[in-house]
Amino acid sequence: MKESSYSSVLERIEAALAAAREIFARFTPGKIETEYKSGHDPVTEADRALDIALRKNLLREDEGWLSEESADDLSRLNHERVWVVDPLDGTREFVQGIPEFCVSIAMVERGHPVAAGICNPATNENFMGAIDCGLTYNGASARASQRSQLQGAIVLASRSETKRGEWQQFQNAPFKIRPMGSVAYKLARVSAGLEDITFTLTPKNEWDVAGGAALIASAGGFVQTLSSPLTCNSKDPLIDGLIACGPFLKDELLQFLAPHLQAASKK
Repeated sequence: MKESSYSSVLERIEAALAAAREIFARFTPGKIETEYKSGHDPVTEADRALDIALRKNLLREDEGWLSEESADDLSRLNHERVWVVDPLDGTREFVQGIPEFCVSIAMVERGHPVAAGICNPATNENFMGAIDCGLTYNGASARASQRSQLQGAIVLASRSETKRGEWQQFQNAPFKIRPMGSVAYKLARVSAGLEDITFTLTPKNEWDVAGGAALIASAGGFVQTLSSPLTCNSKDPLIDGLIACGPFLKDELLQFLAPHLQAASKK
């Protein structure tokens, strides 16, 4: 990775991910007590401990903070730099002992995700990147998929969305569908070219996608919401969905998805 103007930010991200791995070592996936938030989303002691550790390692006085596990402080809207984090993305998989969960950290600068780190402690995978220096996967340089055709491409789909039948509409698509947990982990894998595409037509929160979006951009890939370029640190952190892929799949993918996006917008 070449020298980055975000080198000090990346150092903080690395320190935060190291602290997160130490916390994960205290828990056994699949054997952890679980509570449920409104909307039946699971939350565990690990989620809360991770949130505290990330804040301690990342946040400085002149920066804002947006985390799934913290009360939202709207003073973040007054900061040029904001941390957008998901301390444990894929809590359902963590609770079930499925190794598809991660810590997602993004630095957002004037609304744009510019640097990030995502770590899956179960698989010992680490993704780090910034928009001015590229991406590393487990310490080695990586880039988004260079595939140029949808035919035969591998698309990572939400495990919960496929269970609900939301991907039935794509059963005759030219690509191969691979269900996986954690939005952030799917985006990280696409950023490193391990798979070609991921998308969701279901609304997500900024903390689900900011880290992965920064990695995709760092790796030369394409990422946007269903309707516009992604911007973060909005008053309402909910976005309408997300599309991400290698750079040469963008046009064909958007053309393929167009009728589905129109249908989704009418719901």
